[in-house]
Amino acid sequence: MVIITLQRDKCIGCNYCAEFDSESFRMSRKDGKSVLLRSQEKKGFFTVKNPDDSVFESANRAAKACPVKIISVKKI
Repeated sequence: MVIITLQRDKCIGCNYCAEFDSESFRMSRKDGKSVLLRSQEKKGFFTVKNPDDSVFESANRAAKACPVKIISVKKI
Protein backbone atom coordinates (compact mmCIF):
# COMPACT_ATOMS: atom_id res chain seq x y z
CA MET A 1 0.00 0.00 0.00
CA VAL A 2 1.30 3.44 -0.95
CA ILE A 3 -0.01 6.58 0.76
CA ILE A 4 0.51 9.91 -1.05
CA THR A 5 -0.29 13.20 0.66
CA LEU A 6 -0.34 16.69 -0.87
CA GLN A 7 -0.59 19.97 1.06
CA ARG A 8 -2.20 21.79 -1.86
CA ASP A 9 -2.55 25.30 -0.38
CA LYS A 10 1.27 25.63 -0.27
CA CYS A 11 1.70 24.58 -3.92
CA ILE A 12 3.61 27.08 -6.10
CA GLY A 13 2.56 25.49 -9.41
CA CYS A 14 6.00 24.40 -10.61
CA ASN A 15 4.55 21.31 -12.40
CA TYR A 16 7.35 18.92 -11.35
CA CYS A 17 4.94 16.49 -9.67
CA ALA A 18 2.82 16.17 -12.81
CA GLU A 19 5.95 15.67 -14.93
CA PHE A 20 7.36 12.92 -12.71
CA ASP A 21 4.05 11.20 -11.85
CA SER A 22 1.29 11.97 -14.32
CA GLU A 23 -0.73 9.01 -13.02
CA SER A 24 -1.19 10.68 -9.61
CA PHE A 25 -0.88 14.42 -10.27
CA ARG A 26 -2.40 17.00 -12.63
CA MET A 27 -2.17 20.77 -12.71
CA SER A 28 -5.41 22.66 -12.19
CA ARG A 29 -6.51 24.93 -15.02
CA LYS A 30 -8.37 27.11 -12.52
CA ASP A 31 -5.54 28.11 -10.19
CA GLY A 32 -2.40 26.46 -11.62
CA LYS A 33 -1.81 24.34 -8.51
CA SER A 34 -1.26 20.62 -8.28
CA VAL A 35 -4.20 18.23 -7.92
CA LEU A 36 -3.73 14.78 -6.38
CA LEU A 37 -6.04 12.56 -8.40
CA ARG A 38 -8.64 10.40 -6.59
CA SER A 39 -7.72 11.98 -3.23
CA GLN A 40 -9.72 12.77 -0.11
CA GLU A 41 -9.31 16.21 1.51
CA LYS A 42 -9.05 16.64 5.28
CA LYS A 43 -7.89 19.89 6.90
CA GLY A 44 -5.98 21.05 3.83
CA PHE A 45 -4.25 17.73 3.22
CA PHE A 46 -5.21 15.66 0.17
CA THR A 47 -4.50 11.96 0.59
CA VAL A 48 -4.82 8.89 -1.60
CA LYS A 49 -4.18 5.27 -0.59
CA ASN A 50 -3.13 3.11 -3.51
CA PRO A 51 -2.87 -0.68 -3.07
CA ASP A 52 -0.56 -0.86 -6.11
CA ASP A 53 3.07 -0.62 -4.90
CA SER A 54 4.28 0.11 -8.42
CA VAL A 55 3.24 3.78 -8.05
CA PHE A 56 5.79 4.30 -5.26
CA GLU A 57 8.78 5.02 -7.51
CA SER A 58 7.17 7.76 -9.60
CA ALA A 59 5.37 9.31 -6.62
CA ASN A 60 8.62 9.35 -4.64
CA ARG A 61 10.44 11.06 -7.54
CA ALA A 62 7.68 13.69 -7.62
CA ALA A 63 8.00 14.25 -3.87
CA LYS A 64 11.78 14.65 -4.09
CA ALA A 65 11.48 17.07 -7.03
CA CYS A 66 8.97 19.33 -5.24
CA PRO A 67 10.82 22.56 -4.34
CA VAL A 68 8.46 23.40 -1.45
CA LYS A 69 8.37 19.81 -0.07
CA ILE A 70 4.57 19.54 0.21
CA ILE A 71 4.29 15.93 -1.03
CA SER A 72 4.84 12.93 1.20
CA VAL A 73 4.94 9.32 0.06
CA LYS A 74 4.89 6.29 2.36
CA LYS A 75 4.94 2.61 1.59
CA ILE A 76 3.28 0.48 4.26
